[in-house]
Amino acid sequence: MEKELIIKSTDSEVEIALLEDKRLVEYHTEKKNHQYAVGDVFLGRVHKIMPGLNAAFVNLGGDKDAFLHYLDLGPQFATQTKFMHRAMSGDPAMRTLANFKFENPTQKIGKISETVKSGQFVLVQVDKEPISTKGPKVGGEISFAGHYLVLVPFSNRISISQKIKSVAERNRLRRLIQSIRPENFGIIVRTNAEGKSVAELDADLRSLQNRWIQLVQNLKNATFAQKLVSEENKTSVILRDVLTDDFSSIYTDSPELYETARNYIQALAPEKTDIVKLYKMSTPIFDQFGVQKQIRSSFGRIVTIRSGVYLVIEHTEAMNVIDVNSGNHTKAGENQEETAMRVNTDAAIEIARQLRLRDMGGIVIIDFIDMQKNENRKQLFQTMVDEMAKDKAQHTILPVNKFGLIQITRQRVRPVIDVDVQERCPMCDGKGTIKSSLAIVDEIESNIKYLFNVQNEKKLTILTHPYIHAYLTKGLMSRRTKLCRKYHKIIKINPDSNLSLADYKFFNKNGEEIEM
Repeated sequence: MEKELIIKSTDSEVEIALLEDKRLVEYHTEKKNHQYAVGDVFLGRVHKIMPGLNAAFVNLGGDKDAFLHYLDLGPQFATQTKFMHRAMSGDPAMRTLANFKFENPTQKIGKISETVKSGQFVLVQVDKEPISTKGPKVGGEISFAGHYLVLVPFSNRISISQKIKSVAERNRLRRLIQSIRPENFGIIVRTNAEGKSVAELDADLRSLQNRWIQLVQNLKNATFAQKLVSEENKTSVILRDVLTDDFSSIYTDSPELYETARNYIQALAPEKTDIVKLYKMSTPIFDQFGVQKQIRSSFGRIVTIRSGVYLVIEHTEAMNVIDVNSGNHTKAGENQEETAMRVNTDAAIEIARQLRLRDMGGIVIIDFIDMQKNENRKQLFQTMVDEMAKDKAQHTILPVNKFGLIQITRQRVRPVIDVDVQERCPMCDGKGTIKSSLAIVDEIESNIKYLFNVQNEKKLTILTHPYIHAYLTKGLMSRRTKLCRKYHKIIKINPDSNLSLADYKFFNKNGEEIEM
């Protein structure tokens, strides 16, 4: 599979499109002045304790307080709080955590009011960005994600991705990580680490340790709620999460992002540095690679699939609902069951793409076309599972129920991407109604009176929509004839199908258009 990353930069935001075999599968936007991003680490101050929710609202120094639930404090919250106070006092030993003594783990079942107090400083990391009217959701467990590894402070555990199946490879990675793991730091080995050398893993670990050192330095003498460590920019995050050996090219129209991407890949895979290219053509980068056209056709309430099937996608506060419609999809020789199976299969493939593309999270309910055969339902479910396997977000899929519904829960950490692909109607200005034909005719007659009586025109030619033309000219004693007799002047009215119903144009005897 050929993968391309297209990065468009403007003054206010960065847009990133991931193409697989020239097809848009992921679309990300990042405002350049955004307050919160998943992975940002903050020194927060507890603003309010909510015993009924067993949670607290934490001031992060921004517009909205963050939500911190007791269950998200993490088992080493007391240890982390101890570290925070020592780092704020400038203790240099906190850079390595060597010989750092852990406190007793936080109980799994407990009360937030007995663990934190109003006004207390807490070290938290953003787990979910603000969604709708809600502020960000934060947790007390800090971690730093790299391309191959995840660094977890206050732990001594090594975890290997379950997607690495080879027992020999898992054992090799465990031995390598054990040899380079710093004391009191746990390591999670990501799928991308499979087959990588100790030098590559060590380089990734060093970059993560540098972020930890940055956190310690910024904590020193910190006095108020503030951001301590920012997550990497969206370009680096996408590269970190999706960069694989089958990536063929990365294009960007920003010299700054070109250098960022090039330096990032230089550190990870020097042999692939040349896939980063600076786009310099005059045609907008998204137009050149067909991204803009795919965005227009892939977003919106109704999404048409190539085979004629279409989806209706509705977003609500609590869930997302997708309805599958067959449209005019028929094929000679197929019965109703075969048609439903074919339509549902096409829809399942597109729905899996839409979930990634829009980054839809939470509960997703899909209403497929009813099928009678149990084996067809099982096959549809397997198709959905296979297509969703390409999605890196955590998700759970339930089998087709007796109502023909499939329920999916997908990790929700950011607001759903919703691109407005509709334009305001130039005739009604988005109101859904336009001026009546009688009012348009009255307006035309009023202009005729002005042009003859005030502007002293000798002859008029009028272009109108065919419907208005018919209204003015049909009949033995048409309105045009009456107007000619009234003013004793020549009036020609010609139809123009290129004009909208409410538009018309006047021309004088020399064929020059008269501005009204």
